[in-house]
Amino acid sequence: MFKKILIVAFAIVLGAGVTGLKSKSVQAAGDVAKPASQEWSTDGLFGFFDRKQLKRGWQVYSEICASCHSVRLLYYRNLVEMGLSAEEVKKIAAEAEVAAGPNEDGETHNDDGELIVRPAKAFDKIVSPYPNDLAARAANAGALPPDLSLITKARINGANYLHALLTGYKEAPSGFKVSEGMNYNPYFPGAQIAMGEPLSDEGVEYEDGTKATVEQMSKDVTAFLIWAAEPELEERKRLGVKVMLFLIIFTAMLYAVKRQVWAKLH
Repeated sequence: MFKKILIVAFAIVLGAGVTGLKSKSVQAAGDVAKPASQEWSTDGLFGFFDRKQLKRGWQVYSEICASCHSVRLLYYRNLVEMGLSAEEVKKIAAEAEVAAGPNEDGETHNDDGELIVRPAKAFDKIVSPYPNDLAARAANAGALPPDLSLITKARINGANYLHALLTGYKEAPSGFKVSEGMNYNPYFPGAQIAMGEPLSDEGVEYEDGTKATVEQMSKDVTAFLIWAAEPELEERKRLGVKVMLFLIIFTAMLYAVKRQVWAKLH
């Protein structure tokens, strides 16, 4: 237990140092609009994942974002952890195709030179929209859509930043020249972003009947990506609570022992 306490303390100190370095680097990159703080179920000491919201977020990702952005660190089986059933995951995976690998003759391509494929299974990684970065750039006028697996960790104030970015598209102010093929968004460095506005009202039809506004979809997909970046968040917070309780009890015990020892000396 004492070893765990040291590990947690070291992680806190290290995290603070990394955050400070990142903050300086972002400031050096140029001024951007500051995203407003949103309320997330994962905030605070007792933060948790809202499974219904995670399911909606997955729906937004799979129906809108997945056409350009990958989540290459996730496997289909991981979706069970956010509330989907094993059968639902199996069905989702089967809609994608992956390389089947060598057949009985050791061949990976058929007679026409096409890759031999099979339906994906739960143990496969979630299929990316492009086979490689070169293909991704070719399909997006040279821009490389970032992988979203760790996007909420890769940005300072990641969740709020992502929500602000998704809802921040607007007309450029007078006198601001937007380059060809770019879109104005004050939350992106330089206020210009190659990605067009991805969300629009009723862009998806939620299975639970929730109204699919841009605001709602943005919060839902952001919540999903918070989970994707740190699926063990709930476990980490529970451990943190246990550590705090242990420290409180341990401190009280030390104080009681100290009182008893010094009482005899007096």
